[in-house]
Amino acid sequence: MLQGRSLIGPDDFSVAELDRLFELTACIKDDAGYLRQSCRGKLLAALFFEPSTRTRLSFEAAMLRLGGGVCGFAEPGSSSASKGESLADTIRVVSSYSDVIVMRNPKEGSALLASRYSSVPVINAGDGGHHHPTQTLTDLVTIKHLRGDFSRLTIGFCGDLKFGRTVHSLASALSRYVNVKMVFISPGELKIPEYITQTVLGKNNIEYTETDRLEKVISDLDVLYMTRVQRERFLNEEEYIRLKDSYILTAKLMKRARDKLIVLHPLPRVNEISVEVDNDPRAAYFKQAEYGMYIRMALLASIMGVV
Repeated sequence: MLQGRSLIGPDDFSVAELDRLFELTACIKDDAGYLRQSCRGKLLAALFFEPSTRTRLSFEAAMLRLGGGVCGFAEPGSSSASKGESLADTIRVVSSYSDVIVMRNPKEGSALLASRYSSVPVINAGDGGHHHPTQTLTDLVTIKHLRGDFSRLTIGFCGDLKFGRTVHSLASALSRYVNVKMVFISPGELKIPEYITQTVLGKNNIEYTETDRLEKVISDLDVLYMTRVQRERFLNEEEYIRLKDSYILTAKLMKRARDKLIVLHPLPRVNEISVEVDNDPRAAYFKQAEYGMYIRMALLASIMGVV
């Protein structure tokens, strides 16, 4: 079904195809031997032009657990990009060596460009402030596993909603489900972009509200998606310092939340979630990171046609 296809944005796969991926992820999670060695002889090229821990390592771990191999680089200084090589040329060469390419690049649209020059499927691992679709898969499968469904949920997005590509991708993906409500919590300077609220949510008639006060809405939420204020997206250091501590989720604040709330975070965390929250059973962000490896195993196996 997904064999030979690239994943560039959160809407590239249908809801039915996502459901199949979630089912496959559950099988992989529940059976340690399932699909092991299924990608033996296959090679993943991991091209990371921007720092990453979870995304890069979870893809590498996923491919190795499937029995395949991994090559690539973890920062652009290790590639010929530092010598001025174009992305198109890099992709042409690397795709001749590998069976699938996973790429993170700080430039918006870079993944789509790469897919046009690649002879193998390309998976977008983040392109600037645009999209991060495999984090979206991770977020969705975590919500599905812990809440059972996406419909009739109220999801709060808190923090850097302007530059947060994980927020943009997840909001877009959730807009395809029925009776979903969204609450966007941010300072005015980091509001969710209009292209999300008008083009994506408006087109799908998704109910949403905006506020700058987490304490005002936390009791209404089924899912709270916390994000860090991203220092690397700011051109002005003073602006970053002024906004970086806008929201801090504490144990005291969690007392206002529902018993079945789940707290997610794409990580890395800086200080927007107090470590005292880690022991709260509603804190699901480390489980979320684990699910990320399982769904990337399902995605790679599907794209390479071994299932």
